[in-house]
Amino acid sequence: MPNHIHIIFVLEGDAARASPRPTIMDAICAYKSLTTRECKKAGKVGKLFQTSFYEHVIRGREDYEEIVKYIHENPMRWYYDELYAEE
Repeated sequence: MPNHIHIIFVLEGDAARASPRPTIMDAICAYKSLTTRECKKAGKVGKLFQTSFYEHVIRGREDYEEIVKYIHENPMRWYYDELYAEE
């Protein structure tokens, strides 16, 4: 999608029990910060990310499969998005 991304974080083993445990907010903030910094180095200016984000904790195989299907099919819905514009 040209106007948003989907990310699935998988916490396994000792990383899930790290101390202090990083939060989803920590991970998203770090991603946004590093990405914005690299884009500025490459000459891209302007606001890159919205302030907030939506999170959902996947609880079980069925939930996971539903989320993966949504992510896979999401680009097909871009044409119907209110922000869609032909290039």
